[in-house]
Amino acid sequence: MKFGRFFLRNVAQVSAAPLYGVLEGNEVREITGRPWESWSAGSRKWSVQDVRFIAPVEPSKIVCVGRNYAAHAAELGNEVPKEPLIFLKPPSSIVGPDEPVVLTPLSQRVEHEGELALVIGRQCAHLKYDADVLSYVAGYTCLNDVTARDIQKSDVQFTRGKGFDTFCPIGPHIETQLKPEDVLVELHVNGALRQTGHTSLMVYPVTFLVRWISRMMTLVPGDVIATGTPAGVGPLVAGDVAEVSVEGVGVLRNPVHAAQS
Repeated sequence: MKFGRFFLRNVAQVSAAPLYGVLEGNEVREITGRPWESWSAGSRKWSVQDVRFIAPVEPSKIVCVGRNYAAHAAELGNEVPKEPLIFLKPPSSIVGPDEPVVLTPLSQRVEHEGELALVIGRQCAHLKYDADVLSYVAGYTCLNDVTARDIQKSDVQFTRGKGFDTFCPIGPHIETQLKPEDVLVELHVNGALRQTGHTSLMVYPVTFLVRWISRMMTLVPGDVIATGTPAGVGPLVAGDVAEVSVEGVGVLRNPVHAAQS
């Protein structure tokens, strides 16, 4: 089941609050409540051409996992971490499908990182080894962990290089039925394949990550965990179009715009 968050394209509705809906073929039906809460289907539905999908979540935090594919760690000259390497992106970095990634004048090397992301559905903390970890996950989506690589390298820690506005495209919707153990994650730039890898190649799988992260911070409904990127990261320049695809989820498309003066 796919859930989206959207505005109606009708000009009269521009100032209205965004709606949540469930996709039914080429239509989207409004739901009451959010996908990770108790919800019910409404009577109103629209063609997908009549809505503008936006980021499907407004998380309190975005927890990212670095170097979770051995080949990606190697391409940057790093070893695989002995424990998950985590960092945070601010919610202010989020943009939705078809919204632009805006380059920053502070960086000369901005790169793409296509990833599978999961959305937390139930509050969890200090999960035990025998916990049904996936029962705490509402669903899965695509994420592009856009990174100012030169800043990341000079700062050592990741906050500034990962945290610029628009550096966290996410969407286009949340898929609830995915089995995350072995799905294909790819990223194309201007139609050319840059990254490809199966989640089975993760050093730390989804279930391990949720359990491990829950021991350090309480995860609340709507929070996002980005699970790491396959090898093949590379530069983005103004005029590019980046597309993250996750098998069984969909495609997240974002144009790249020049830095604002």
